[in-house]
Amino acid sequence: MFQDRVEAGERLGEHLSGMGLEGAVVLGIPRGGVVVAAPVADALHGPLGVVVARKLRAPHQPELAIGAVAADGSYWLEPRAMRILGIDQDYLENELSFQTGEARRRESMFDGHLRPSVAGHAVVIVDDGIATGATAMAAVRYMRAMGASPIVLAVPVASPERADMLRGEADRVECLIEDPGLFAVGQYYIDFQTVSDEEVKRLLLAFASRKRDTQPAQPKQGVRRAS
Repeated sequence: MFQDRVEAGERLGEHLSGMGLEGAVVLGIPRGGVVVAAPVADALHGPLGVVVARKLRAPHQPELAIGAVAADGSYWLEPRAMRILGIDQDYLENELSFQTGEARRRESMFDGHLRPSVAGHAVVIVDDGIATGATAMAAVRYMRAMGASPIVLAVPVASPERADMLRGEADRVECLIEDPGLFAVGQYYIDFQTVSDEEVKRLLLAFASRKRDTQPAQPKQGVRRAS
């Protein structure tokens, strides 16, 4: 059990320390994943940002995910759901278009455009747990398309089945608890309150401000006078 997302992030950051990931770009999947990602970024002495992915909703069952899509259009579909529900191609294309637009909007809202360049850099993608793994899969594919390498997915808890599925996509998956009996991520937290968009924005701004304050001062450049 974790007390809350902050404690889960601290334990995850401790677990990742010493794995050669110091300075990696740490990206949280909003919203709860960003709260976990902040202590991880602290532990790895890396920048903190977001990677946004949206669940794709089943027809007439919006609470049921049939996959997920990221802000760049990278997506993943749940094979069993697609097979059982017989998703119409027109519906799928419309849902992909809508959720891609929503992912872009939310990434912009969270200042995703300020994310450090990930091309050729190690990236650690963090969420508060893996249930279906859909958004994590889309996020990994997004960062792969952006040229990140290696890509590490780090979470406090996941089912072994979904962790293994994601190991086929990410370069590494680091998970503190792999429980075959996982039913819901929230069952592993004492405090699993809903995180608001405003909380995420405040956390990102506070982290960026704190990092700027701790940067060593740059030496002033001398002024060359015209002769």
